[in-house]
Amino acid sequence: MLRLLHGTNYDFIKYWKHAAIATVVFIVAGLSLLAVHRARTGSAVNWNIEFTGGTFMQLTFKKAPDPSAVRDAVSSAGYRDAEVAQFGDPVTYSIRAATAGETATVSSADSTAARIEASLRQKFGDSTQVRVDRAEFVGPRVGAELKQNATMAILISFLVTLIYLAMRFEWRFGLAAVVATAHDLLTTLAFIAIMRIEVSLTVVAALLTVIGYSLNDTIIIFDRVRENLKKQRKEPLRDVLNRSINETLPRSILTHATTLSATLALLLFAGEIIRPFSWVMAFGIFTGTFSSIYVAGALLIWIELKWPRGVSTDVRPTSSQGRADRSVARPGRAGAGTT
Repeated sequence: MLRLLHGTNYDFIKYWKHAAIATVVFIVAGLSLLAVHRARTGSAVNWNIEFTGGTFMQLTFKKAPDPSAVRDAVSSAGYRDAEVAQFGDPVTYSIRAATAGETATVSSADSTAARIEASLRQKFGDSTQVRVDRAEFVGPRVGAELKQNATMAILISFLVTLIYLAMRFEWRFGLAAVVATAHDLLTTLAFIAIMRIEVSLTVVAALLTVIGYSLNDTIIIFDRVRENLKKQRKEPLRDVLNRSINETLPRSILTHATTLSATLALLLFAGEIIRPFSWVMAFGIFTGTFSSIYVAGALLIWIELKWPRGVSTDVRPTSSQGRADRSVARPGRAGAGTT
């Protein structure tokens, strides 16, 4: 594959306007859905029980029940606002019942699970007909703490990213990479809203992984851009950027293909619990690749147009390159006319 993609000369930057329109439409659609979800359910994000607090139950029926009958049984137990959904296959269901308040305890959670189980047994039969596989409780205070810690983890990772980029790159490269990373976070949130993915701690871990994955891809391309700028200082930045993307294309294809294959394996075979993580990671691979080319690259060109580089401010040349440039810049000096 490396040899097949060696020496390509695709004009990636040519389509940056189309890419910009597509990503803006996608982000706006996702954020609009967040507003719709908030108006309909009171919560913009589909938080997992780890964040909201309450009782989570996983059930297995002997034969596939009528979903409305399961909801009626849970409502009969006194939990009309509980969320009832199929959990992977037609005989497996999950139930999420909100806590009665902040004073809820583990004992009250056990009571909630017992009441729901009793109502289900009354409607569907004994343990041979419906079995409780799992019953968990997360208090509302614990849920709020988890939500705050998850938000802090994302913000801290962003801050560390900014510090790293400021040290590693010139501000033009750093700004473009930071905006591209922010784009990935927004598009992933939009994807979560569109797919209505349940946000758990594993999904937060996926978000952090996507940020790092996207940043790594952008830095590899920008490293090559910086190297090529040292070699061809008079070449337009657009051409340098296109050439750099083409030169890193074999590495990108191999890396993304292997990572995506592992993620798809998790998505297809790892089960319902890990599926939200797999969805976010699979989309993150796509949006990270997209932003490294069409967001970071296009923004770098825009910055160049707004604030053109000086002769010696963009990339520090080697000593031999510096002497050559000075000799060209001052033709009146002795020896400047020779080649």
